[in-house]
Amino acid sequence: MNENLKTYQFVLTLAVVCALLLSITNSNLKDKQLYNIEVDRKKNVLKCAGFDVASISSQDIVEYYNSSIVEKVLSLNGDVFDINVNDLNVLENKVTGQLNYYYKKNEYLPLYIYESDGMIQNYILPISGKGLWSTLFGFVSLSEDFKLVKGITFFQHAETPGLGGEVDNPNFQKQFINKKIFDENNDLVSVKIVKPGMAKGDYQVDGLSGATITSNGLSNFLKEDLNRYKNFFKI
Repeated sequence: MNENLKTYQFVLTLAVVCALLLSITNSNLKDKQLYNIEVDRKKNVLKCAGFDVASISSQDIVEYYNSSIVEKVLSLNGDVFDINVNDLNVLENKVTGQLNYYYKKNEYLPLYIYESDGMIQNYILPISGKGLWSTLFGFVSLSEDFKLVKGITFFQHAETPGLGGEVDNPNFQKQFINKKIFDENNDLVSVKIVKPGMAKGDYQVDGLSGATITSNGLSNFLKEDLNRYKNFFKI
C-alpha cells in the first residue's frame, strides 16, 4: 500500500513539474514571438522611411527605430491623443482587408514620424486591403508637407509570385517616389495604378503585368487609407 502511495506521489510530482516547465516554455516562446512581431513592424516602418534594413540586426533595428521614429495616435478627426500605439486593439475587416484600431471602444489611427536632426522627414502610415488572393499589409511614406509619396512597402501578403507578388519588387515600388497625392484643387486623389506602360503624369504608376485585380485593389485601398488621415493632413 505504501509503495503504491509513493508511486502515485512520484507520478503526481512529475506531472506538476512537467506542467510547470511546459508553461514556462510556452510563456518564453510567446514572448519571443511577440518580440519578433514588434521588430518586424519596426523594420518595415524604417524601410518605408528610407532605411536600408536588409542586413541590420534585430537589436540595431530597435535602436534605429527608437532614435528616429516617433509614434503618434490620432483620432479620426486628426487630433493627437496620448495613447501608446501598442495599446491599440487591431481588427481586420475580412471583407475589405482594412485594419481598424481601437482603444476603449473608440477608433483611432496610428502614425509614425521619421525625424532627423530635430526635423520631420516623413510621415509613415499603415495601409492594407484586398488583392486577388489575400490581404496586403504595408506602409506608405509621405513628405513632411503631405504632398508627395516618399516610399511604399509591403511586408505580408499571399499574392501569386511573379504576378501580384511583384508588389515586393523594388522597381515597382520606386515608381511611387515623388508622386503627388493632392491635385491642383488640393483634393486628395492618391496615386492610381494603371495598365503597364500607360502611366503618365504625377498621379499614376505602371501596374503589374497579369495582375490587374491586385493592381486595382492596391489603387483602391491606398486611396481609402490616405483618406482616413485627411483630417490630420490639414494641420
